[in-house]
Amino acid sequence: MPGITILGGSLITSAREKPQRDWGIHFRGNQIEAVGPNGDLPRRGVRLIDARDKIVCPGFVNTHHHMYGYLAHGIPVPLSPKGFYSFLEDFWWPHVENRLDHRFIAASTTWAAVEMIRSGVTSFSDILEAPHALPGALQAEAQIIQRAGLRGFLSFEATERISEANGRLGLEENSEFIRWVREKGSLVRGMMCTHTTFTCSPDFLRLAKLRAQELAAFLQFHLSESDFEPRYALQQYKVLPVGFYNQIGFLDEKTLASQCVQVAPEEIQILGQKGVKASHMPLSNCEVGGGVAPVPDLLAAGVTVGLGTDGYINNFFEVMRGAFLFHKAYRRDPSLMPASLVLDMATEMGAQALGYQKLGRLAPGYLADLILVEADLPTPVRPHNLMDQLVLYRNPQHVDTVIVDGQVLMQGKKLLTLDEERARQELQQAAKDFWPDLGE
Repeated sequence: MPGITILGGSLITSAREKPQRDWGIHFRGNQIEAVGPNGDLPRRGVRLIDARDKIVCPGFVNTHHHMYGYLAHGIPVPLSPKGFYSFLEDFWWPHVENRLDHRFIAASTTWAAVEMIRSGVTSFSDILEAPHALPGALQAEAQIIQRAGLRGFLSFEATERISEANGRLGLEENSEFIRWVREKGSLVRGMMCTHTTFTCSPDFLRLAKLRAQELAAFLQFHLSESDFEPRYALQQYKVLPVGFYNQIGFLDEKTLASQCVQVAPEEIQILGQKGVKASHMPLSNCEVGGGVAPVPDLLAAGVTVGLGTDGYINNFFEVMRGAFLFHKAYRRDPSLMPASLVLDMATEMGAQALGYQKLGRLAPGYLADLILVEADLPTPVRPHNLMDQLVLYRNPQHVDTVIVDGQVLMQGKKLLTLDEERARQELQQAAKDFWPDLGE
């Protein structure tokens, strides 16, 4: 199998290291074999990609996505929500999640894959909640993601909000899917997933954790996206949510807590002590009025934190900018969340939050997941400012090439694994059918 050598202009091996000029990368199959000065890389008997006018960077990792959310983009909420729980109960659950079927899921998944590739996302974790689309909903998603060539986790958000029986169907969906993808050995993996303390009983959560442990799988859950859940847990269990989860043996290094907006200092310490990972969604937290997550405190406590789009605004560059800017403003401290840290959360730390090994860094022995980004900025691109330039002033239209597991998914801004126009048309038709009363 011939390898691929990419001659780079600027190369980011890791957000934790100084970028290099006139460096490139060589990989064979799905593994990186060499990283270094362009002149030292193999050129004979390889496929050569000249990217000396571009930035070579590890692919982005979206640690929390809801691909089905595309069906609700631009749809007005019928009644102005009174708060976070009102948004769920009066709009999101009855008008979106409860109405999903396999066709709608497939249409939104395909377009999500298009946008992830164009946004430089090479790995992701998605959560589907469609209580009336069981069983087989995750397999419907997986077939599309496998065709797209992306690396990712798919999970079903099991919850008892419909009924106890429906919640168990969700757990079974995750369990069967985890087994199924392991047998297939694809880039797609499964993960156990539950919703919250206010939609899942203690016994149900214990069962979900047991299933995850039996399958040696990660378990993801939503945590305190607003102040509703802390108030609920205090009233129902006389303890904050993290304390409750800790009491039932739910938290460990294979647990991923998403949102983490309204978590108290004592909760943050528990998360750090237990090795819990976290996913930060700076933009969607604004939409529901949840607040600004205490990400600097989570990081200081040793929590591994990745970035997620939440299916809301899926331009990953905008998500990075949100993480870069919001905390500075909220805490009135411009030194917080430098571009290098944000890029780390978007790449290597994000990969670690999902339990990936040898991913998110361009180094020998690591998986060949990387992107090429145009470097034609109006001001000079130098090693000392490269990460700021990338995080603050690039966008999906500047992503030229995307490679996952050594396979080229997009080159010269042309998608190679998906038909973008067909995907757009299918989603547009699905949205019209999903919202028949919306009108023109």
